[in-house]
This record gives sequence, C-alpha cells and structure tokens, in this order.
Amino acid sequence: MIDNSRMKDEEPAWLRAAMDAANVPTLACMLVMLTGERRWIEGQYLPTRTRGMDDNDDGGLPPLVQAEIRDRAYEELKAWFNGKKPALSNPSDELLREIMGASLGESVPEAYAPMIRHELHLPEDGVEGKPRPQVPEGFSALIIGAGISGLCAAIELEKAGVPFVIVERRENLGGVWFENRYPGAACDVPSHLYSFSFAPFKWSQYFAGSREIHRYLEEVADQHGLRRHIRFGLEVLEARYDEGNLEWEAQVRKADGSTEVLRASMVISGVGAFNKPLLPDLPGMGTFRGPSVHTARYPDSGIDLAGKRVVLIGNGASAMQVAPAIADQVASLTVIQRTPQWAAPFPKFKQAIPEAIRQLLAEVPLYRLWYRLRLSWAFNDKLYDALQKDPEWENGGRSINAINEAHRKGLTAYIESELGEARHLLDRVLPPYPPFGKRMLLDNGWFRTLARENVELVTGSVIEVRPEGVVTNDGKCHEADVLIWATGFDVIHLLVPMKVKGIGGRDLQEDWEGDNARAYLGTVVPGYPNLFCLYGPNTQFGHGGSLISVLERQMHYVRSLLDQMFAEGIRSVDVREDVYEAYNRRVDEQHARMIWTYGNVSGYYRNSRGRVIVNNPFRIIDVWKMTEAADLSDYHHVSHAANAQVQAG
Repeated sequence: MIDNSRMKDEEPAWLRAAMDAANVPTLACMLVMLTGERRWIEGQYLPTRTRGMDDNDDGGLPPLVQAEIRDRAYEELKAWFNGKKPALSNPSDELLREIMGASLGESVPEAYAPMIRHELHLPEDGVEGKPRPQVPEGFSALIIGAGISGLCAAIELEKAGVPFVIVERRENLGGVWFENRYPGAACDVPSHLYSFSFAPFKWSQYFAGSREIHRYLEEVADQHGLRRHIRFGLEVLEARYDEGNLEWEAQVRKADGSTEVLRASMVISGVGAFNKPLLPDLPGMGTFRGPSVHTARYPDSGIDLAGKRVVLIGNGASAMQVAPAIADQVASLTVIQRTPQWAAPFPKFKQAIPEAIRQLLAEVPLYRLWYRLRLSWAFNDKLYDALQKDPEWENGGRSINAINEAHRKGLTAYIESELGEARHLLDRVLPPYPPFGKRMLLDNGWFRTLARENVELVTGSVIEVRPEGVVTNDGKCHEADVLIWATGFDVIHLLVPMKVKGIGGRDLQEDWEGDNARAYLGTVVPGYPNLFCLYGPNTQFGHGGSLISVLERQMHYVRSLLDQMFAEGIRSVDVREDVYEAYNRRVDEQHARMIWTYGNVSGYYRNSRGRVIVNNPFRIIDVWKMTEAADLSDYHHVSHAANAQVQAG
C-alpha cells in the first residue's frame, strides 16, 4: 500500500497543483507516516474540529501553517515518487488513533484501532499469511442480482476460489444505478466512500451522479472479469432447498418466457431493497393525459419539461434531487409533501474534483486512504449519540436528547438562511419531529428551490388522479402536463416476488409474516441452509455509513464461514434458532431506545407492526466486530461424509 513500485527521475507535473488544493489535515496524516515526525499532529499544526459533513479542507489553520504543511508534503512526495520509503510503514494502533483524532479534532476510542488499520490496508495480526482451505469438489454458488451486492459477492467468491454464476433480470449490471436515471439522480454518500475499498476510481465529483456510479460498477466488473459469469435476462422465480442433495434448486425465467433450473451448493441474494417502486393505488391512476412516471422508471431519453407544468409528488431523497434539477426548465413546479424533511448542509454539492486532486487520489494510495478514512468518521458513528432517547429529556417531541437538540437548532438556523426572504415557508418546511427521525437528507438546493416564484409547496396527500392533474386531500385539483412520482420504494417486503423454500418446504415469506423480515447479522435465517442475504433486514445504517461498507463486512463474514466449512469438511450450515432469536431480541431492544421508535416519528423503515425492519441499531464499529469472524458453533452443519452416507443409504 505504502511503497512506490515506480521510479521516476522527474517530479510529476501535477504534484505542485495537487498540494496547493489538497486537504490539509489529510496531508498532515500522510506526513507523519512519510517522515516519522509526530509534530505534524501537534501544536500549531493541530487543525480545528471537523464539523458536520464538511471536509475541513484548510484545517482552520493560518495560511502560513497551511503553506508549511503543503510545502513539506510536496517535498516528501517528490522523494516518495523517486523511491524513498516511508519512515513509518506500519504505525502502532495507538499512533494511528492519535493521527486520526488529531486530524478530526476529537478523540478516537481504542476500539476503532483495528478498523483504522484495516481501512488503511495495513498488516493485521493473525491475518497475513494464513493459507485458505481448498474448495470441495463440486461446491458452487448462485448469486441473484448483478448490482452492488452481487458484484461484491462475486469478487469475494472469486478470491475464495468458489465457482459461481450470477443471474440478472435486467439487460445490464448495476442494479439501482442502472435503473435510476431521473434528473439530478446522484448519491448522497461521498464518492470515495461509496466505492469498494479494494477498487478506487477516478471520480469526477465529490458526490457522484448516477451515470458515473454506473460507469464505476461496469469498470469494477470488467477489471475483475465478472461479465463472463453473468447471465442477463434471467429472473429467479423460486429457490428451493434440496435436503437430499444439500443444494439449492432455482427456477429461472428467461426473457422469452421459457424456464430453466439451476443448481448450486449455496445461494447469495443480492436483489437489494430499493428496487420495487411504490406507486399509490389511487382512483384514476391511468387516466392522466400526459407523461406520468416514477423516478425509478424515468426514461433514459428523458421527458421534455421545457415550459411545462410539473407536479412532483413526494419530498424524500429522490424529490430533493429532482426539484432543483428541473426548476429552471419548467413553467411551474408544484411539490406535494406529506410531512417536511430535515436536510443538512451539502458543502460539496455538484463540486468537481480538480484534475490534480484526482491524480493525487489515483497515484498516492496513502493520501487516498487517509482521505477516505477521515470522511468515514463524519458519515459513521459520530452521530450515534444523537439518536439515543434520553428518558429525562422533555422538549415537546422536537428532540430526544441534548445533542439531538443542538442538531435541531443548527439545522433550523440553516433552513432559515436558505429560505432567505421566503420566511413564510418556514412553518411548512420545518419538521415537527426530531432530527434523524427520518433519513437525514442532504440539501442540494431544495429550500432555495421552494423559495422560487415558479415553485409552489403543497402540504397534503394525493387522493385522486384526473386527466388534467391530481387532487389533494383538501379537494383542490392541481393541473399538470407532467406527473413525477417520487414516492419511494417497498423496502419492507424483502426478496419479493421471489419465492424461497427451505427445509421441509417452509416458505421464507411465511416465516417473515410478509413484512416482518429478520435475519442473524442481517444475513442468515434458520431453516434455509447456505442461503445468505446481502443488504438483508436491519443492515442499513440510519446514522450514516456506506452501503458498500456494509456489504463488504457481510461478505467478510461469509468468507470466514466458508473457510471454516471447507477446512472442517462441512457441506452446509444452518444458523441455530436460539442464536437467531437472541440476536433479533438485541436488535429490537436497542431500537426501543432509539429515535426510530420515537412516538411521533414514522418512516419507510418500520413495518405494519411498528417494528424497525431496515435500519441497524448498532454502532458501525460494533457491526464491524460482529462480522469479523464467524463462529461455527452458531450453526447446525452437515459434513460431506455424512451427506455421502445418507445418499448411500
């Protein structure tokens, strides 16, 4: 990771420009390792505390101090490009925490040291040099879906030597990033976090748009030779466990309507959650005379919106991206919201990454990894304490603890500033519930858009569709030329419409009671041996984090389990019922103390019983530890020998 394998006689032409634009706290982290000098994280070089989601690019340091850091980093990197080794190639855990903490302006607990080491690609105790057991003859995997989850699974299985096939119902890979093409479609996680830890990319923007993310996923697939494993245009109708042969049998439907049966030793579901658009069942839904489209089904060719009257139904993440992207094209935009949403400042919205910085991130792994690591802190456990209910706290339902109240005040002030002279909108855009009660959105011009003269905000719900527009619950008809439905997804009914049959013919949807999905570590369910769900129930971090990091941890756990299975001659594993129940009790008990079960808060993450299905209630570091190594004693298992005896009998 740290050593430079290329020798250069001249400094890179871009390096000086990169140093002038680089993130100063990240340069300081890098300098400690390059020089071996602690002074870069002490005294006058200590940056101010990083606030919110800002990168704190100048560290809050005086210009002369910034210049000293940039100049020294320039000299050290010139030497590094010419073969000089870093003075500290493998710092101690204590020093890593100190570097990280100093760069952020806060203390980093000891528990995070192994995670920091892992993210920096530094040697980990007991990991390097361990031989991997051989994959048993005939053992294979079926991966369902070629989105982010499926690609992650495929890459890890390839490393493990497990033969696999990926089936994908669409004609291309990429999942939601292939499907979502609406105006303004982008990710609200920084590009350098929303990417695999093992596959960096030369991102053009700090927060990438959907088309660039799709290009990234295509590049990852091509770099790892995954297309040869993918069968496009195949949809899994049913996966059934064959107890006699200890393998899965999947019935798939081809594009021409014919069916085929595939068999595999294990199945990994990579079908995702945000892939079933929710459209309300309303009177007159098919009668509207103009284009009417859900954001997830927005045509690739686009819709002519110039001079049109557009009604946008919804105000969640997709709507907040659509409205600013189209407001200056349309004659009028009517936004219909049911409840207001919290949205945080988005300092680097639509900001291009300077070419010199793109080069720096691409060619200097030490800078890229420290930059990514610092970003992760703002988007990970830093916000966790703001989500915990304080039973002694009283604030009329507007916040749940003192930290949460501080966020409410800060966000309120921000919203007021964004509205400018449109103060009359404040009561309609200010949420009555605590911050983070619903998914925290990032403001890419939403409030300024609502303040425009050609934009109208309506609070209510659509109860009817007519040829000329939509009717809200106040009886008013809002005429339109185009309807855009930003009404979200069904993320509660996981794996639907695919049928999954386990031991004894048990049905997974029946076991999950339709909308009450549960899994151990969000990954495995008793009665369904060798079935692994990526992005399963309770795996989404509501307080931050990157989906890709979650998937990597799930596959890290699956790899650990497979290694032990192969070493012990085990053919199949089935998680014990008591382990599964105990874990889910912990999930529910922790949620009971958190904001997502607060009285006046509701959202897509809760089922019809009020149980939280989507969000994970633990700190990211806790999940990191839980998934570090599988424990075979958590499972019932059948060996190859036992299976052979059964078949012979």
